[in-house]
Amino acid sequence: MRINWKCVLFYWSTAHPLFLTLCPLLLSRCVIVINKMATSASACLSKAVKQEYMKLPQGDKVQAMYIWIDGTGEGLRCKTKTLDSEPKSIEDLPEWNFDGSSTYQSEGSNSDMYLIPSAMFRDPFRKDPNKLVLCEVLKYNRKPAETNLRITCNKVMEMVGDQHPWFGMEQEYTILGTDGHPFGWPSNGFPGPQGPYYCGVGADKAYGRDIVEAHYRACLYAGVNICGTNAEVMPAQWEFQVGPCEGIDMGDHLWVARFILHRVCEDFGVVASFDPKPIPGNWNGAGCHTNFSTKEMREDGGLKAIEDSIEKLSKRHNYHIRAYDPKGGLDNARRLTGHHETSNIHEFSAGVANRGASIRIPRNVGQEKKGYFEDRRPSANCDPYGVTEALIRTCLLNEEGDEPTDY
Repeated sequence: MRINWKCVLFYWSTAHPLFLTLCPLLLSRCVIVINKMATSASACLSKAVKQEYMKLPQGDKVQAMYIWIDGTGEGLRCKTKTLDSEPKSIEDLPEWNFDGSSTYQSEGSNSDMYLIPSAMFRDPFRKDPNKLVLCEVLKYNRKPAETNLRITCNKVMEMVGDQHPWFGMEQEYTILGTDGHPFGWPSNGFPGPQGPYYCGVGADKAYGRDIVEAHYRACLYAGVNICGTNAEVMPAQWEFQVGPCEGIDMGDHLWVARFILHRVCEDFGVVASFDPKPIPGNWNGAGCHTNFSTKEMREDGGLKAIEDSIEKLSKRHNYHIRAYDPKGGLDNARRLTGHHETSNIHEFSAGVANRGASIRIPRNVGQEKKGYFEDRRPSANCDPYGVTEALIRTCLLNEEGDEPTDY
């Protein structure tokens, strides 16, 4: 990784106008370096100047950033509303609207969509008392938008609340330059083969740790239930874990964690990609392994309930594959090849400590006869509402067949 001297010099030129006139050599060097790693122009704006404005008092007013999922089912949008006082609960937040024709969610002739506040977090970018507000999207007729999977997920979660379903999702992602090239990779080639990068330490093994650390701390500040992070198998690929979360909270917390990651990357001038197979060839893809348990599974003898659920999942493989990426399985087809720690998309498999299976039972769970199982099929760009809902429908509501039951 090379220092982006262009951004450094921009900052110093803002604070010390004579600096650039004294250092023409450095200025010429920065042009060479910036060509090796494509970053956004906005990342070079002086963050020190911005902070002078962010220190200004805001009185009793509060900035609430409303966040929603757009018509792609994986993209996030946001805009900010001023409130007269700090909201203490979701009920204190007003509904809002937006132009759905610009987010792939409506036509221009009938474009207004409703934003319904659903979950609230502290804002790590503007800081207290400002808020991040995750919203559901409703169409003009108050029916859920096609990519609003939260509403049915929440109904399903309420049906099984007495079983206390817990989830933990392992979100893999890849850091890219604005040109789509993986962060830190040689501009005209590839890094060394996979092996030293997973949980790696050192400048030649861990690419982009500053982004990871900033994201982790921002999630903790926001109140996201992030529980860990690590460098992944492919260089410039990382993972963070969210959970355990009960019921609908899993989807809420993961979506906000994704939003925070996008915002952190925006400040650094790079891109977070959730593509399931960002680099073709002999490189690992990116998934969102989902850990699942119920109260019965976590109690003594819970392995029987785990095995019963796996048996149900084995009979509904195609339904889950369709639910596990936003393109109905097409994205996962590039990743689930049976290689690079994945199962084959066309086959269902399960095993203890087997990372090449559809469902993995952790070794300690097999030994203690209780705990949870891991579904390794969801793609990195999955909708966590869709994934967790599918698990509940099959494992707890005992649904069968290729279509969900309409309750």
